[in-house]
Amino acid sequence: MPHFQALVVRRSGDATTLAIEEWQDDQLVAGEVAIRVEYSSINYKDGLAARADGNVARVYPLILGIDMAGTVSDSQDERFRPGDHVIAHGYELGVSHHGGLAAQARVPASWVVPLPSHLTAREAMAIGTAGFTAALSVDRLELMGLRPGRGPVLVTGASGGVGSMAVALLAAKGYEVTASTGSQDAHEYLRQIGASDVVNRSETVAESAKALERGRWAAAVDAVGGPSLAYILRTMAYGGSVAVSGNAGGADVRTTVFPFILRGVNVLGIDSANMPVQERSVVWQRLAAELKPACLELMIHEIALSEAPRALEAVLEGRVRGRTVVKVAGSPSSS
Repeated sequence: MPHFQALVVRRSGDATTLAIEEWQDDQLVAGEVAIRVEYSSINYKDGLAARADGNVARVYPLILGIDMAGTVSDSQDERFRPGDHVIAHGYELGVSHHGGLAAQARVPASWVVPLPSHLTAREAMAIGTAGFTAALSVDRLELMGLRPGRGPVLVTGASGGVGSMAVALLAAKGYEVTASTGSQDAHEYLRQIGASDVVNRSETVAESAKALERGRWAAAVDAVGGPSLAYILRTMAYGGSVAVSGNAGGADVRTTVFPFILRGVNVLGIDSANMPVQERSVVWQRLAAELKPACLELMIHEIALSEAPRALEAVLEGRVRGRTVVKVAGSPSSS
C-alpha cells in the first residue's frame, strides 16, 4: 500500500506534538476525490491548529494545511477525472479533515475547484487562502462603492499573508495603499509590492479617548482585529467600509456606535472558509486574470515539507513576510 509523508499534529492531555510522519492511504478520511498534492502553503490558522491552545484543530491526529493544489489521482465524482489539476482550501481542511501539508489527500468533491488555466499549482498556493481572502475583501469593498481616487485604503497586518496580498491587489488596481506593519524590515518590501505609504503598527493600535478622529481612510482591509479595528472605525472617512477577516490582534473590539450612526461606516465580514464552491470558482478565475498580482513571484518564499514546522512557529510569531509556499510533490516514500 502506498506510503506518503505528512505533517501531523497529535495531542496528549494539554500538550501537542508536531512531526513529519509516514502515513498510508487508508488512514485518510472519506472523500470522493483523491489528490496528489504538489504544493500547499503556511497560514496563521495552520499555526494555531498546531497549538493545544489554538482552538482550531477539532480531531487528532490531524494532517495540517488549509490549502492544497495538485492533480486528481482518483475520483468518484464525474466532475473530476484523474489528471485534472485542482485546488482545495478552507471548509474543514486542517481543522477536522486532513489537510494539504501531505503528499496525498482525499476530500469531498464539493470542496474542489478546477485550477484556472492561467495559474500554476505553485502560483495558486502563493495566492492560497490568504490571497483568496484578500481578493474577496477587495471585491466586497468595491461592491460598497470603493473606487481608485477616493482616498487612501489602509491595510493592517500588511507584511503577513492576507495583508501583503491585499496591498498587491489594491495597488495593481490603482488604489493608494497605506500599509501598517510591526516589522521595520518590511517597509521596503511593502513599497516594492505597491504600498504608497507605510506606517508603524504602533500608530494603528493606539488607544484613544475619542469616539471619532479625523476621517483618513476611504476603506480598509483588516486581518488583525482588536485595537487595529477599533482604530480603523474611529478614523474611517464618511461612508467608508472595512473588510474584516482576522483576529491576530485580539477578538475584542472597543468602539462606540458613533462611526456607524454619524459617518455611515460599514463593517464587512469576510469568511473565505465556507464560501460556496460555485462562487469560489468565480473568484479564482478573477485571480487568474485581472486580479493576479504582477509582483506575485516577489512575494513567494518556497520551502520543503520538512521545513514546515519551523515555518508554523514563524507565522505565529509574526516573522513571516509575504507567502510561504510548501513544495510537497515528491514526498511519497516507497511502498
